Amino acid sequence: MMNNETGGKVRVARERTLENIHAAAIAEFSEKGFQGATTQAIAQRAGIKKAQLHYYITGKEELYEELLQKVLKVWGDIIQFDSSLSEPQAVLSRYIRNKLNFSFDQPELSRIFTSEVLGGGHYLHKYWPQATQNIIGKENLIHQWIEQGKIRALDARLFIMHIWAVTQYYADFAVQVKHMYGNFEGDEQAREHIIDEVTTLILNGCKTGDCA
Repeated sequence: MMNNETGGKVRVARERTLENIHAAAIAEFSEKGFQGATTQAIAQRAGIKKAQLHYYITGKEELYEELLQKVLKVWGDIIQFDSSLSEPQAVLSRYIRNKLNFSFDQPELSRIFTSEVLGGGHYLHKYWPQATQNIIGKENLIHQWIEQGKIRALDARLFIMHIWAVTQYYADFAVQVKHMYGNFEGDEQAREHIIDEVTTLILNGCKTGDCA
């Protein structure tokens, strides 16, 4: 019978292996998309045999959906309009910062979503209704700001989509950023400069707060 110490070691080893599998899968799906990725390649990246991989997962589709849902959950948790803030400048600045930080910190995970969209979004059919509700909530708040004269009249949905486009660029085109702007990984000053520039650009676009 397994004692507590042995059981603890087994549990830790299993968790470490799962972390390696997830990291390998993120790299593989990000690089090759669902169709191009293989369980053999994921196993090799994780440093295990294919037979071992299938001890931890049912198959490629299950693993792909799990990672896709992870992206959506993170976005659902951190990329919202902060209800504790009231002024457009503060709300939008926080939103842009959170979205950019995710693009900087987890570009491969973020690109899995982009790859799925480009592939037709087959695995996102359950996501769209909730995503639509989320954007409607943001639209309603933006419309309130417009009515209060805090920002100019604009197409609220397009405005949000344009924020996504600019911030997602730093994940989807990270290689281009590295060549055109320079590799700023680990350079907090450079990261803050990008966040400030993007935020100023967007705030100026809606003429809000100090940028009016």
